[in-house]
Amino acid sequence: MIESPLHTPGSRTSGTPPMSARPPAPEITIRPVESRADMDACVELQRRTWGEAFSEVVPASMLQITAKMGGVAVGAFDGEGGLVGLVYGISGFRHGRPAHWSHMLAVRPEARNLGVGRRLKMRQKEMLLALGVKTMYWTFDPLVSRNAHLNLNRLGARVAEYVPDMYGASNSELHQLGTDRFVVEWTLREEAGHAPVPTPPPPDAVEVPIPADIEAVERGSVEEARGWRASTRRAFVRLLSSGHEVVGFVPGAEQSKYIVAPSPTAVQCASSPMQEQSSR
Repeated sequence: MIESPLHTPGSRTSGTPPMSARPPAPEITIRPVESRADMDACVELQRRTWGEAFSEVVPASMLQITAKMGGVAVGAFDGEGGLVGLVYGISGFRHGRPAHWSHMLAVRPEARNLGVGRRLKMRQKEMLLALGVKTMYWTFDPLVSRNAHLNLNRLGARVAEYVPDMYGASNSELHQLGTDRFVVEWTLREEAGHAPVPTPPPPDAVEVPIPADIEAVERGSVEEARGWRASTRRAFVRLLSSGHEVVGFVPGAEQSKYIVAPSPTAVQCASSPMQEQSSR
């Protein structure tokens, strides 16, 4: 359901530092959540991330059951055994094929900028491939530049759809701007993940800008931040419903931008007389 902005309230930074410039995290251990103490720590991390009043916390019992039934509950632990990060998801079938929905990703502020989020996703991927699951889905807020860079550039996931107000009303302090989300699809392969090779945008591509740090905008003016939500919602709903797709993301110091272009499949269908006739 929820992809955290990889931080907790009150510990936000501006911009999107390049992943390659981030220091390694040799003292962070990535492993499955196993004991009851681990699971209780996962519940605490959820509350720290989305607020004490957050009503949609995944309880320890569900974390335990999910792990037993082909889901994933993996933690990042510091040198003293404390939980600093969590990725959690459920497995099932989508479009008739085994698939995994990554429901939650959170990293505590002291472990940020260490590549912990990416390491959690890569362990999740390894576990799923071992089970024969080759497709993973999750959501993220299109206004959060840091997450867009991780999901699209570093992991190579693709935007499958844009869903306005996907989770409805939320009592988390991180959701003051609503819950519009991109659903992304990640095809899992055996080789290590790497950033896609940059390619020139198509000549008919358009840019959809977002702030480099929407949290900073929100702190300064909630109304301005809501304006960004409204404008990007209009753009993505219009473009993605008319045969366009997100083909790139460019992080920036002041503003970042999505590159959106007509889908080759949509262009091919539009040029087919039979397809045009059947769609009337």
